[in-house]
Amino acid sequence: MKKIKTKVLVTGAAGFIGSKICIKLFELGFNVIAVDNLSSGNIKNLPSKIKLYKLDLSIISNLKKIPKCQLILHLAGQSSGEKSFDSPTKDIQKNTITTLNLINYGIKNSCKKLIYASSMSVYGNIKSNKFSETSPVAPISCYGVSKLTSENYLKVFSKKLPYIIFRMFNVYGAGQNMKDLRQGMVSIYLSQALSNNEVIVKGSLNRVRDFIHIDDVVNIWVISIFKNIKNEIFNLGTGKLTKVSELLNKIYKLTGKKKIKILKSTIGDQINSVSNNSKIMKSFNYKKFIDLDEGLKKFYVKENK
Repeated sequence: MKKIKTKVLVTGAAGFIGSKICIKLFELGFNVIAVDNLSSGNIKNLPSKIKLYKLDLSIISNLKKIPKCQLILHLAGQSSGEKSFDSPTKDIQKNTITTLNLINYGIKNSCKKLIYASSMSVYGNIKSNKFSETSPVAPISCYGVSKLTSENYLKVFSKKLPYIIFRMFNVYGAGQNMKDLRQGMVSIYLSQALSNNEVIVKGSLNRVRDFIHIDDVVNIWVISIFKNIKNEIFNLGTGKLTKVSELLNKIYKLTGKKKIKILKSTIGDQINSVSNNSKIMKSFNYKKFIDLDEGLKKFYVKENK
């Protein structure tokens, strides 16, 4: 395959989403500069052909160790609302400070664009069943605050460094860390169903979510590189509402495990979290997202080998 001269910096490159984006870009011939501090990512997620820079990007001097790149895909950070309350200061360092440092890097290197992984957590508990990009933002977790703050810094510097912000909804699929039971609703429940006699649910079964398969997320991120879009925010979700009870029933059909233990909800947990995705469907001409039943089956087959 012909090598594309464009150097793309991918942060969080050894993580669940970042690694799959790196692999896809590498397959397309991009020069991928992969960076991760490996606090949660795993170097095994990346093929040996992709060089990994092990760096903590919250330390600004580390940015000098990265080659000059034309594009930044920023997926690094702490990505659990529940964990963000363990140490709000660390959450700021991993999310907001890292973003500020990358903005500085992007401006100094005249980067064309920074594409940022934000989160549906910026919306908080607004009354609407579906969140649009113009909905009020009122985060209820430290994680949501740090993500929204990062968005606002990108807006401040947008004349010098254009951005695309993806507010990611509940991403799932093969490659998620099945040992981490505090991050990723689908992977948590599936992991417990495969290894335990019961699934522990923290919160109401009537909560609603928008589950988007990893393949769709990777496709959208890659498409965004080629799109002449700047300084826009997009909800990255399927737009389909699924109750937690419905998700559990689907997992039961796959695994045969039906025993459930319900505990009180975790701090900062949202009741409703479903995207109005009409903007991204139109702007990216994206026709159809992977159905949850199909995505869960692919995930289950991969993990049950």
